[in-house]
Amino acid sequence: MRGTMFADTSGIARPKYGNLAHSDPNISATSNDEDFPMRNSSASFDPSRMSGEGSPMTMSPWNQVSPFTKSPWTQFEEQLPKNGLIGSLVREEGHIYSLAASADLLYTGSDSKNIRVWKNLKEFTGFKSNSGLVKAIIISGEKIFTGHQDGKIRVWKVSPKNPSVHKRAGTLPTLMDIFKSSIKPSNYVEVRRRRTALWIKHSDAVSCLSLSRDKALLYSASWDRTLKVWRLSDSKCIESINVHDDAVNSVVAGSDGLVFTGSADGTVKAWRREVSGKVTRHSLAQTLLEQECAVTALAVNSSGAVVYCGSSDGLVNFWERGDGMLSHGGVLRGHKMAVLCLAAAGSLVLTGSADKTICVWRRDGVIHTCLSVLAGHNGPVKCLAVEEDREASVNGDQRWVVYSGSLDKSVKVWSVSELAAELNQTAMKQQQQQHFASDGDSFPSDGSFSSVGRSSLKRRN
Repeated sequence: MRGTMFADTSGIARPKYGNLAHSDPNISATSNDEDFPMRNSSASFDPSRMSGEGSPMTMSPWNQVSPFTKSPWTQFEEQLPKNGLIGSLVREEGHIYSLAASADLLYTGSDSKNIRVWKNLKEFTGFKSNSGLVKAIIISGEKIFTGHQDGKIRVWKVSPKNPSVHKRAGTLPTLMDIFKSSIKPSNYVEVRRRRTALWIKHSDAVSCLSLSRDKALLYSASWDRTLKVWRLSDSKCIESINVHDDAVNSVVAGSDGLVFTGSADGTVKAWRREVSGKVTRHSLAQTLLEQECAVTALAVNSSGAVVYCGSSDGLVNFWERGDGMLSHGGVLRGHKMAVLCLAAAGSLVLTGSADKTICVWRRDGVIHTCLSVLAGHNGPVKCLAVEEDREASVNGDQRWVVYSGSLDKSVKVWSVSELAAELNQTAMKQQQQQHFASDGDSFPSDGSFSSVGRSSLKRRN
């Protein structure tokens, strides 16, 4: 078993992680699942390697400080909170396609059909589905929902007697609901030419999952172009909507009953939840974006005030709420290749890309400043998850633990601070101005390196 080396540039003591040696997992099994293959896993440490080493963004003006060596801000460089690697989790059994973090546990899904559970940078346990690459994971209380390439949503539950044991609790839709629906011909809809299926079932890969803010509803979106709404109290599919003209790549629930979907057809749509008695329905509220390139990822900040959209052209558009509608706020330009995943935490936005890097942005109003470029993966960054680092967040320095999963078969764990921008803001702006001057572009009127204009977007090649 080969470990991926990493750098500890955070300078933060983390006694809770203890020894970083690998451990054998405790595997739970059910009568429906296959035998789980036993392999060693590893978490490795190499303090000699810098987190930015080998990054395609190394020569970016964000990372070049030589023009500003005489800046009065450089005296604070030693005191700046460092954004860097804490650890690297490796189990070479498949590309990492999905992540979900809850308290001290991290769930990872791959194309090996396995779901691994990590605790304190060591493998804690694992469980396995019968089939279907694990494209999405979401946690709600003691239940874990996984979306798969085979079009199924599987439900798992943590054993109350042994937290390392995860048992299969069923699927969505349930077998009983499938049986009841199959009796009525009206429950069958055309999914492909000359092919029909029950409307409560996805007919293609489940690409993404999201929970409503009140945790009452689960949203699942699929390459079958539909969005399905599940009521968690009784595990029933209460609605299926044909939301796009091509595969749906991302769904995220916002505040005030809004749900956002992004598709390979190049559009981002906002759907509004409307409740009338016991009936819940979603209607199209606004089309935020129409473009030629595919929409690959969505994220909403914690307040629900800002929506972010990543695309295959490497750009991240964002919208702000105001007067009941969302207006375009600008574009974040930090990647040379497709943006594959997004995550928002506090005032930070993280963007993972096929260029193998993660950009960390801080939002201040409409202005987004790139604080750092996290490099270390050897393949595209496919998924992100963020948890608050309560142990390290002191004296006004809000810190986050960021998990990144990659097609290089590894998960990396980063420590990220919101404070760095406060100390280095002037030097960063100077770098931004130099970058725009060298590129022959005008500096944005709002003072942001990334936010470009507020005009409505048109389709672009």
